[in-house]
Amino acid sequence: MVVHSASEQVLAGLDPEQRAAVTAPAGPVCILAGAGTGKTRAITSRIAHRALSGEISPRHVLAVTFTARAAAEMRSRLTVLGVGGVQARTFHAAALRQVRYFAPRLLAGRAMPELLDSKVRLVTLAAARVGLRTDRAAARDLAGEIEWAKSSLVEPTDYVVAAARALRDTPHEPAKVADVFTAYEQLKRSNGVIDFEDMLRAAVWGIEEHPDVGEQVRGQYRHFVVDEYQDVNPLQQRLLDAWLGGRDDLTVVGDASQTIYSFTGATSAYLVDFPRRHRNATVVRLVRDYRSTPQVVGLANAVISQARGTEARLRLELSGQRPPGPEPDLRIFTDEPAEANAVAARCRSLIEAGTPAKEIAVLFRVNAQSEAYEKALTEAEVPYVVQGAERFFERAEVRQAMVALRAATRSIPGETPLPAAVVEALTAVGWTPDTPPAGGAARERWEALSALVQLAEEYAATPELVPIGEAASVERPVTLTDFTEELARRAAQQHVPTVDGVTLASLHSAKGLEWDAVFLVGLAEGTLPTTYAKTVEQVEEERRLLYVGITRAREWLWLSYAGARSPGGRARRPSRFLPQLDRSGGTERASGGTGPARRPERRRTQIVSCRICGATLLAGPDRKLGRCPTCPSDIDDELHERLREWRQRVAGAQKVPAYVVFTDATLVALAERRPARSEELIAIAGIGPRKLGLYGESVLALVAGAGVDDVCPEKTFEISS
Repeated sequence: MVVHSASEQVLAGLDPEQRAAVTAPAGPVCILAGAGTGKTRAITSRIAHRALSGEISPRHVLAVTFTARAAAEMRSRLTVLGVGGVQARTFHAAALRQVRYFAPRLLAGRAMPELLDSKVRLVTLAAARVGLRTDRAAARDLAGEIEWAKSSLVEPTDYVVAAARALRDTPHEPAKVADVFTAYEQLKRSNGVIDFEDMLRAAVWGIEEHPDVGEQVRGQYRHFVVDEYQDVNPLQQRLLDAWLGGRDDLTVVGDASQTIYSFTGATSAYLVDFPRRHRNATVVRLVRDYRSTPQVVGLANAVISQARGTEARLRLELSGQRPPGPEPDLRIFTDEPAEANAVAARCRSLIEAGTPAKEIAVLFRVNAQSEAYEKALTEAEVPYVVQGAERFFERAEVRQAMVALRAATRSIPGETPLPAAVVEALTAVGWTPDTPPAGGAARERWEALSALVQLAEEYAATPELVPIGEAASVERPVTLTDFTEELARRAAQQHVPTVDGVTLASLHSAKGLEWDAVFLVGLAEGTLPTTYAKTVEQVEEERRLLYVGITRAREWLWLSYAGARSPGGRARRPSRFLPQLDRSGGTERASGGTGPARRPERRRTQIVSCRICGATLLAGPDRKLGRCPTCPSDIDDELHERLREWRQRVAGAQKVPAYVVFTDATLVALAERRPARSEELIAIAGIGPRKLGLYGESVLALVAGAGVDDVCPEKTFEISS
């Protein structure tokens, strides 16, 4: 009786969909769980409910996750629920435990081979063996390609065909990659070592080819839970099938809209096809979002509603459960430095208003984008930490480039324009301004060095003023020496250690995390989606990246892009994934920006910038005010009161509501901007020629200091129809 009450207590506080997932009968269960819908609570409650009711034994459960952090969280929650003994591990940790245990039996008494921490060293040797010279970045890309092949169950002899079928963007000609793959496997065997994929294969081999091992493993583990099921690869699925051995007590949880790791071999196909592979499967959809405000949820729904392809078949429309919050803030800036400075300023104001720095994140598409934000946050004296990557000036290629730049100060003529001098110096470390190389690591290296060239272009645009007398000065072009000193200064500033700060992270490394305030930056075509997304499937994965970024925010969300990378640079367009802007400047949540749109009216919209921070203003009220809602107000309170009294009298005389004369936002704009001429008055959004003719003279007089009685004689304002 006590056990029964404990199992019932697990159900307390669950919503109807979570309860359905927890109480689903034994057998295949597929939980489609949107971002923030409580998936971890659902699967741990399911395990606890079944264990406390006596249906299963905790020691017979294997719960598989993709990160050690997620596994630890699962064990912690189960302990709180009163259930111990459940094995919650990553695929690799579970396989390693089993291979080590059975190694004496499988290897005729020999110990398990040493496990490689990294493939890079052996891949470098393998490449040299087949006549291919590689640096560390190129070796990392080759290692990544070998990992993809092995995770996809592709052998070296089949690589060329498989890579072509998968439309892989290979770091070298596919046949050459296959040669490196073959040499790598040979080197592993001769050195008596294995890699992580070998370990997974060994676990599969031990179970499939040794009946006694399979019987013992399956006797130990009888009930399986797999988290983030959209991220499994073919090798991991093969291991899961081996563990199951034809049984079907399997609970999987995933969200096809968060499939963002297909380049590693992960595929959502197993999640999408789960009901087909398991005909008697129970499918439960969790759509109540407890993480984000309805405003954030609405934007996430708008972005993913335009998704196409296989994953879109399981698209979930989330329902926000939190109280309303601020609308997502969409900003446009002239260039990336302006964008970064505005983000840093807003981070500082959030922290000063009480938001902990660790509850703020700045998310970007590629790690090379971090430099501008590291610099801006440093100058704004905002602490930060870099998630999942090195700080920009700590990257090996950047340190090497700085050495090359210092050396070039002695060989490149001083009169050489700075950008040209930097390009010339960087050729010494293998960088060229041409098309970036294929492969993720090599491409990131290229982009990091490209960021140095962009810094040089920005720095060259601000020549130094050299005094030539007491009251005069002359411009001196900045030199390569000046630039190397500037880089050293920036590096020194950003090497200050921080413990608790704003998180800087790529969208990929932000998966599974959440913050109170999130800045999604650099949302321009060519960055998100990246120019390397060539196929429809690749573009759709870029859309899902933005969706993942949006759903990281609990309350406050900022989306921005810069019209150019550097001041005066080539113009760029906003990301196609951003919702269309409606006529008043707000976001139109029904559109994600890629479908057919209504023909716009043939009129030009005047661009209005914030007079304080320079951001392009989109929302109607902001355009009236001439500033962002978060920028400080400089309202003249006394003028505002006179304007309100004047409006009340005019509205009374006309027998119309006060807002018909001027809205509250227009009055605030007048009291802040204090127009002195008709041209300044009509520049305020909402004041057209008609209202200028009716009220312009009175408003300008009030701004100049006139009293309400002076501009409101006893007469009726007449409005022509």
